[in-house]
Amino acid sequence: MEVSNVSAGEALRRLIAGNESFVSGQMSFSGLRKESLLDLAAGQRPFATILGCSDSRVPPELIFDAGLGDLFVIRVAGNVFSPDIAASLQYAGHHLGTRLFLVLGHEGCGAVSAALHTRDQNELHRSRIQLLVEKILPALPRFDPQVSPAMRLTQAVEANVRWTLRQIVETPEGRARLAEGQLKLAGAIYEIESGRVRFLS
Repeated sequence: MEVSNVSAGEALRRLIAGNESFVSGQMSFSGLRKESLLDLAAGQRPFATILGCSDSRVPPELIFDAGLGDLFVIRVAGNVFSPDIAASLQYAGHHLGTRLFLVLGHEGCGAVSAALHTRDQNELHRSRIQLLVEKILPALPRFDPQVSPAMRLTQAVEANVRWTLRQIVETPEGRARLAEGQLKLAGAIYEIESGRVRFLS
């Protein structure tokens, strides 16, 4: 079984450089020749795993100027964590050998906004949407009354990314891989208007 040999640090550098290409409009990916498709058919060796939101405006392969087979992408509204997501992350780490796990939120996230409406205005959503919203509720911070609604959403989106990262760290698999010293967890926010990805410290 072939696995990725790209370090977490190198993977992060590739994502940063890819986003810079995307923002500048100088993307390098221009399609694949048939020979490349045949290589991919034999197996995958992505250099990073990304857990992102399902929002149609936030496709990781494009905003990081990545080609087919470069990224192992898991997408779910609100980039929430669940047993199914944990299984996909475990697969990426154990079977594909990816060493960088990035949780990618984005400005104006509708799922986070829905969670704010549930908490602050007692608004309920359709049954399955409400189940997803409830996974975000523990992430939401308390706000200064002077903070504008737009800034509240901005702060809540970042808090939700950090909450997902915390849940990953607290899994037995997350603790074990971090103890090995090869895994890196990172969080980031995609700015829809500019196209820029802001990595969290």
